[in-house]
Amino acid sequence: MTLLQGQAAVDQLLELLDLKQVDAATFQGESPQTGAQRVFGGQVAGQALVAAGRTVDPARHVHSLHGYFVRAGDPTVPITFHVENIRDGRSFSVRRATARQHGKTIFFMSASFQIPEEGLDHHTTTPDDVPAPEDVPTMLDWVAKYPDRMAMFNSSPRSVDVRYVGVPGWVPPGDREIQPQQRVWMRFDGRLPDDPLIHACALTYASDMSLLDAVLSTHGEVWGPGGVIGASLDHALWFHRPFRADEWFLYDSTSPSASGARGLANGRMFTRDGRHIASAVQEGLLRRIGG
Repeated sequence: MTLLQGQAAVDQLLELLDLKQVDAATFQGESPQTGAQRVFGGQVAGQALVAAGRTVDPARHVHSLHGYFVRAGDPTVPITFHVENIRDGRSFSVRRATARQHGKTIFFMSASFQIPEEGLDHHTTTPDDVPAPEDVPTMLDWVAKYPDRMAMFNSSPRSVDVRYVGVPGWVPPGDREIQPQQRVWMRFDGRLPDDPLIHACALTYASDMSLLDAVLSTHGEVWGPGGVIGASLDHALWFHRPFRADEWFLYDSTSPSASGARGLANGRMFTRDGRHIASAVQEGLLRRIGG
């Protein structure tokens, strides 16, 4: 299998987001055949948002979503998405999208859409001590230091250019110092269409990447043997301002709490010029594993 990267990988992701419409409220999506044992959570969340968004007037833009990961998705079979119209008001539309496989729910999400309006405007400022994306290591730079991680790096298409300001969570145990935050530059590594819904779905996809790393970095912990294994439990995302997911944004994440084998992470996304475009909150299951 040839590994896709750059525009080819972005085009494949766009194909995954281009759901087949079965009827007015039912859609079907596929998963990339990479040999993965379960569907990436950001994929099913992004696809669910596509399904919900296709039942809403395009003049109304998504401003928030809240989802629960119920079961691991099977990447070898299609995912069926059913959308329930909760309400269409004068300014807002609310949808509930449920993803099912093998007759069971694997994910469900509520999403709210709004007609653009003018109002109060303020936001938190971007961290001022963060180097530019061009000045931090690429994933290939990191893999060059840890060649045993190459198989992991090559296990899925690389549609997102991810650049850690600190140390990634997948390095070997002992190679990661305690850090109170996880900061990552991201952008989709190819051109996306101008449709705002596509950019929102792409950002939803990316928002499930690296967020739980903030829980581990608080303890200097890592993923995998000798460290922690985890899975997303729920995910919430708020869209604040217009953006392009194919332009650099900083994902600035922290963890306010971890207990009961669960960890909570907050993430803020900023454009290069300092606009706060989105906020995410995720709780994950985190269990220590043997070496």
